[in-house]
Amino acid sequence: MSSTALHHTKNALIGGQMLFVAFGALVLVPLLTGLDPNVALFTAGAGTLVFQLVTRRQVPIFLASSFAFIGPIMVASERWGLSGMLSGLLAAGLLYVLVSAVIRWQGRALLERLLLPIVTGPVIIVIGLSLAPVAVNMAQGQTGDGALELFPYSVALSIAAVSALVTALFALLGKGLLRLVPVLGGVCAGYAMSMVYGIVDFSLIVDAPWFAVPGFVAPTLSWDAVVFMLPVAIAPCIEHFGDVIAIGSVTGQNYLEKPGVHRTLLGDGLATALAALFGGPPNTTYSEVTGAVALTRAFNPVIMTWAAGCAIALAFVGKLGALLASIPTPVMGGIMVLLFGSIAVVGLNSLVRAGDDLSRPRSLLIVSLILVIGLGGLRLELAGFELSGIGLAGLVGVLCHTLIPLRLDQA
Repeated sequence: MSSTALHHTKNALIGGQMLFVAFGALVLVPLLTGLDPNVALFTAGAGTLVFQLVTRRQVPIFLASSFAFIGPIMVASERWGLSGMLSGLLAAGLLYVLVSAVIRWQGRALLERLLLPIVTGPVIIVIGLSLAPVAVNMAQGQTGDGALELFPYSVALSIAAVSALVTALFALLGKGLLRLVPVLGGVCAGYAMSMVYGIVDFSLIVDAPWFAVPGFVAPTLSWDAVVFMLPVAIAPCIEHFGDVIAIGSVTGQNYLEKPGVHRTLLGDGLATALAALFGGPPNTTYSEVTGAVALTRAFNPVIMTWAAGCAIALAFVGKLGALLASIPTPVMGGIMVLLFGSIAVVGLNSLVRAGDDLSRPRSLLIVSLILVIGLGGLRLELAGFELSGIGLAGLVGVLCHTLIPLRLDQA
């Protein structure tokens, strides 16, 4: 084998490893939200290629599903249907594109002044906790709304406990790559436990073809879904800065300057919009892949091209989608109990790191409004549009932070 072929083979193997690291969390979002996991694989691969094109293949990042959108996707799908919800995700992607243009025009300092942790932190907390009842219901063997019992309570709870425990053990005690795939480890353990109890339906896998075109779904315009989803995109937009800084610290490069955060955010936005056009979840930069890059020292962005190609190829394996669809809900419930809690802690931690004194009147007012509106599900109908829950909470937070003078924030 020539040295060139050997080099390409090595990059392909490392790229497959990168996809393995991201795989568990990549397919978790579609499994929890009712989207097609094969479509998620396709859009993650295609989105990564778009990101590389926009950033001139300078950043070693693989894009995948964003956890921050799990709750909003579930709520929006229930209210406006899958295709209507997708129009909201399309708008969120285009918002990223708009923000990237503003950053290129005015610099990133403008965005940082508008969206401080006092706003984004509570919004992330709301995103994490708003669907806590859904996680608990699924862990108990019920449907997400608790209306139907799908599995016996004791069986479901034991499976969910195993899933959550193994996920936690991987995250706390795992070494090397094992520490980077806690979700995948938890899903595998829960699935094995489900097989022991005999609640896995293997007929789905047997009947599925090896080759199948993913179940692509096109969006249909729903202005209500658009208005609902746009404020939700604020928190992931801000998190993008942290992700870019993190991968830059690993590789020793300043990606905020070159290719520029406006380009990386543009790549995220176009990838998210592309995913929405095909029926996939939003695509953003990914912390698990950053950890894998740090561990393997694989700094060559070409490796992510191979990972993207692997994802697109796997998207057309029908039996893989059937295998993922056969995972019982208690397995997902156990993972969700940890996942939603960890998202809330990320928001809390952003407030702690910012050092905001929440006893000050201005800070207390902003955080209180965001939490109560978001968790309480307050709805606002205006000119035929409805804004509620997380979206309304985020918008109120931005308006309060913008309009209330800082001088009023006195002890």
